Amino acid sequence: MKRFLLVLILTLAAGIFSLSAQGQYLQSGPMVGYSEMMEVMLWVQTNAPATVKIEYWEQGNSRTRFATNEVRTQKSDAFTAHLLADAVQPGKTYDYRLLINGKAVQLPYPLSFQSQKLWQWREDPPAFSFLIGSCFYVNDPPYDRPGTPYGSDFEVLDAMYDAGGDFMVWMGDNIYLREADWNTRTGILYRYTHTRSHPKLQRLLANMHHYASWDDHDFGPNNSDRSFREKNTALEAFQLFWANPEYGINNQPGVTFRFEWADVEFFMLDNRYYRSPNYRESGEREILGDEQIEWLIDALVNSYAPFKFVVVGGQFLNTVANYENHATYAAERERILNALAQERIPGVIFLTGDRHHTELSKLQRRGLPTLYDLTISPLTAGLGGRGDEMNELRVDSTFVRTHNFGKLSVSGPRTARVLDIQVIDYQGNEMWKRTITAAELR
Repeated sequence: MKRFLLVLILTLAAGIFSLSAQGQYLQSGPMVGYSEMMEVMLWVQTNAPATVKIEYWEQGNSRTRFATNEVRTQKSDAFTAHLLADAVQPGKTYDYRLLINGKAVQLPYPLSFQSQKLWQWREDPPAFSFLIGSCFYVNDPPYDRPGTPYGSDFEVLDAMYDAGGDFMVWMGDNIYLREADWNTRTGILYRYTHTRSHPKLQRLLANMHHYASWDDHDFGPNNSDRSFREKNTALEAFQLFWANPEYGINNQPGVTFRFEWADVEFFMLDNRYYRSPNYRESGEREILGDEQIEWLIDALVNSYAPFKFVVVGGQFLNTVANYENHATYAAERERILNALAQERIPGVIFLTGDRHHTELSKLQRRGLPTLYDLTISPLTAGLGGRGDEMNELRVDSTFVRTHNFGKLSVSGPRTARVLDIQVIDYQGNEMWKRTITAAELR
C-alpha cells in the first residue's frame, strides 16, 4: 500500500512538473486572431524551439475535440506560430487549450474563441461589440529615454478585459520601436516580443479576436515614411506577430485589408508603406497613394454595410493641418472626400489614433451622407493635446485627455442598425457616450 501511494505521488508530481515545464516555454499568447464562419486563426510565441498546437471543442461538448496544425517554433520567426482552427462551424463558441511539446499548458484564465454566425437570408444580423485603441507604450528602461517613464496606467488592459467585446481593433502605434531597434531585424523582433509579453495583456489576447493596422511607431522611427530602410523588415515582423486574414492588396506589399463582422465592414488602411515624406515639396504628396485610394473607393462602393469603418493611423477629418493629420496632405484628403461625395457612399466612419487624445469629428455637407471620425488615443503612451486645437469639426464635449479606449456596440434590426459609442478611461469609467443610427449616415 505504501509503495502504491509513493508511486501515485511520484506520478502526480511528474505530471504537474511536466505541465509547469511546458508552461516555461510560453513567451506570450495564446492570442485569438481573425474569425470567419469556417475557420479561426490563433497565435502563440515560445521562448525557445518547441512544438505547439491548439486543441478546441464546442462549449458544452468537451468529449469531441479538434486540433489545429502543429508547428515547430524557430528562432528565425521569433518563435511565433500561427495555428489554424479549420474544423469550426458557423456561430459557435469554442473553448481551447494550448499544448507545448505535447503537454497542456495551464493558464489562470479561461480560453475561448468564436466563429462568425451564418445569419444571411435567415434572420437579422446579430448584435455585437468591439474595442478600439491606439498608442500602446510598454516601458523598457535600458532602451527608454531618461526621465519620467513614457508609459503608464497599464490597468487600462484590465478595464478593457472587463468591458468585454467580440474583438479588438488595434489602430496603430501598437508597439513603440526605439532608437536601438530601428535598423536591425534583431531590434524590431525584440521590441515586438517585449511589448507582446506584457503580463496584463495576456488574458485580453486569449479571449477576444484581434485585428491590427499600424502607424509610425510600429513601422519605424517617429513620422517614418516610405524611405525607411527597414520597412520590409517591419512588415515581416507585423505579419509574424499579428493574425489578420491578409496583408496588402493587388499583390502589393503593406498591411491593407478588409474584413466583415456580421453586417458591418472594416477597411484597414496602410498610412506608412507608401507615404511620401511629410516635408517633401516636389512630386506627389501622398499618404495612401493611388492604388490604395482606388481600392478603398471600389470597396466602399461595393459594400452594403450600414456602417463602413475606415481604420487608419492618423486623423482624417480634423481640419487642422498640424502634426500628421491628413489635412497636411490636403490634396489627397480632398480627393477622398470628393470621391465619397461623388459616389454618395453612406455609412462611412473613420476610426483613427495617433494623436494621444480622444475626440469625435463630424462633417455634414448639404445633400450628402454625414461623415464621422472617431479618434481614440492613447492606451498607455504619453498624453497630448489640451483641447485648444481648432478642429472645426470636433463634436462638443468629446475631447478626452487621459488613457482610454473605445467600446462600440452595433445592434438593432437589419434595416435600422444602431451604433453606440462609449469612451472609457483606464479605470473603467465612462467618459462620454454617443449613439449614431445608420439612417443618419444615409
